[in-house]
Amino acid sequence: MVERTTPTTNPRTSGGAAIVGTEHGDGPGPEVMDANTLIGDSVVNDSGENLGKIEAIMLDVSAGKIAYAVLSFGGFLGMGNKLFAIPWSAFTLDTDQECFVLNVAKERLEGAPGFDKDHWPAMADPTWASELHTYYNARPYWDDDYTTTRDVRSTAGRDIV
Repeated sequence: MVERTTPTTNPRTSGGAAIVGTEHGDGPGPEVMDANTLIGDSVVNDSGENLGKIEAIMLDVSAGKIAYAVLSFGGFLGMGNKLFAIPWSAFTLDTDQECFVLNVAKERLEGAPGFDKDHWPAMADPTWASELHTYYNARPYWDDDYTTTRDVRSTAGRDIV
């Protein structure tokens, strides 16, 4: 079990994963990270129970946002793992413990809508996506306030000199 720490920050203003902890090493993280460095990261719940690991990070390409993380749970030696699409905003990155925290009981995850590696759901289906966000009590990433305002850092629509 992972010992839980008290959150030191909660920047959940953009609909992304919250970040807690005091560990901020050299390099680009934890606010901006290479997605490959997160694949394989452990996921625990608030009680410190192991819930699995991050298998994939799914992007909504047209919106330019992280839509889901795919969590693998159960099985033995990688066999029989069940996969779950978890809304990105449902996670908290704990930099001290170097893991993600998902505020869900192990039993609830076991009963969650999941899939196997050969039968992925249609993640772009709005009905499926809404039901999934409701299940995890997560704000849908497409409802973020900043979607209605243009990001001033963007070069879209401007001439680049």
